[in-house]
Amino acid sequence: MSVQERKERERAGRERLILATARELAEQQGWDAVTTRRLAERIEYSQPVLYSHFRGKREIIGAVALEGAAEMAAALRAAASAADGPRARVTSLARAYLGFAERNPAVYDAMFQLDGGLAFAREDTPEPLKDAFAALLESLGEVAGDGVHPALFTEVFWAALHGLATLTRAGRLPSGDAERRVELLVDRLAMV
Repeated sequence: MSVQERKERERAGRERLILATARELAEQQGWDAVTTRRLAERIEYSQPVLYSHFRGKREIIGAVALEGAAEMAAALRAAASAADGPRARVTSLARAYLGFAERNPAVYDAMFQLDGGLAFAREDTPEPLKDAFAALLESLGEVAGDGVHPALFTEVFWAALHGLATLTRAGRLPSGDAERRVELLVDRLAMV
């Protein structure tokens, strides 16, 4: 292995450590607790080393959001592929989405609530974000209905899922009706 390859591997390892530590700290104490000083202390590197990887917290949030989008896409595809038939796929997809948001609240915030400097719904949207949307579209496009553009239907269904995830986490919806909400969403919006 060349010196250059070793340095690149070490740099990638430091980036993974920074992001893993940021995620852990955010999940434990919230994003307000994630500062470059605290990260530097936890990973036992100086702040200048941290800044050589990320210009600041905003970039770290963006990187966590991209990781989260890739993880969400994989979870959505796994859930959909394990289900048989359109209704089961859409139901499984909805449960997987809501489950991901519940299990990873800080990552979900990085993806959809915080400013990570990422473009959404534009030409320059990063691939992991496009792929997460594609993971939804793959199953939802088949149930959009006649005369309904599949991407538009997916946006509306996604918005409903996001609303459910956000309102449930904020304690604005009673926790006992989560499964009934999924069934209602599938029955009325996807009509499968």
